[in-house]
Amino acid sequence: MKRNYSCLAVFIFFAFLVCCFAFALPAQAKDILIVHSYDLDNICGAPQQQGVLESLAEAGFKAGKNLTVHQYAMNTKKENNTPELMAKQAAAVLEKIKKITPDVLVLLDDNAFRTVGLKLVDSKFNIVFSGMNGQPEDYDRKVKWMDSWSKPGHNITGVYEKLHFIEACMVQKKIIPGLEKILVVTDNSPTGRAVLKQVRKEMNEAGNELGIEFQIRIASTWEEYVEIIRQTGTDSSIGTIYPAATLLKDRDGKSHSTSEIIKWTVANSMIPGIPLNYSFSRLGMLGGVGVDFIAMGRQAGVMAAEILKGSAPGEIPIEEAERYALVFNLNRAKELGMDIPTDILMAADVIYK
Repeated sequence: MKRNYSCLAVFIFFAFLVCCFAFALPAQAKDILIVHSYDLDNICGAPQQQGVLESLAEAGFKAGKNLTVHQYAMNTKKENNTPELMAKQAAAVLEKIKKITPDVLVLLDDNAFRTVGLKLVDSKFNIVFSGMNGQPEDYDRKVKWMDSWSKPGHNITGVYEKLHFIEACMVQKKIIPGLEKILVVTDNSPTGRAVLKQVRKEMNEAGNELGIEFQIRIASTWEEYVEIIRQTGTDSSIGTIYPAATLLKDRDGKSHSTSEIIKWTVANSMIPGIPLNYSFSRLGMLGGVGVDFIAMGRQAGVMAAEILKGSAPGEIPIEEAERYALVFNLNRAKELGMDIPTDILMAADVIYK
């Protein structure tokens, strides 16, 4: 009997050592690949990546410790902005994915989702998108990747970039009490078309409750955009503009990116502007309601963390970007001779001076 107790004691001792050794071993680091549709410091993509990494860190996945972060910029704004060049970038991303075999693939904005994500439907890769402007249902008609918003059912989930356009118009009317007409200016790029479709969708849902007339202009070239903005200076009925053009080429073939478009607009128009992205106010726009890209990235990061912990993307509901930012540029307000009500300023998330 004593011998049996001795054997049991030895077994327990070795089992204890094995457990201690197992807990002492560092957990195998996870790999995440973040693919930017644009460049790494783009005013849309960079804050989304920041938000993704913040949520992952809060969930215990910290870059440089138990998380290896890989990133790739497709640069589809100023450089690789033709279908042929985008296809080459997509091929390069697919090769990188095969080499890294990330535990989670995060795709920022539409070009990355359209050219890479749709090629990986029902593959072994777990995919989270963020900043999708196109309607998920429209992409699903091209390639079946989603059963429903509440249960995607395949290997993809993510965050749809709701613009909160109607909320933006409501805030603008509080800033400009006599506001009767808003000019929306977009372009013919895939992103521009997707933004316009969402703006129209929100307009239809709101009906005539706002009491605001909307004028929509689509610029095909840089020169056309310039002319549209200059014409607003002679139309006293336009109380504010919503510049949503993200990519324009001039007659010489030079591409003008979102930042350039916004900076030029601010410098050449004395009409208040609503920011599609809160970073537009940092570039000089008056402000109001804009998409909170960091918060949207955080939502996508929560999804990525769930996947790293074992959840399947197809079981994680697709979400709308929940939060918008209230942001103002006081220098621009002064330049326009405007006083923003104190109660609105006090509610602002960001104020640039």
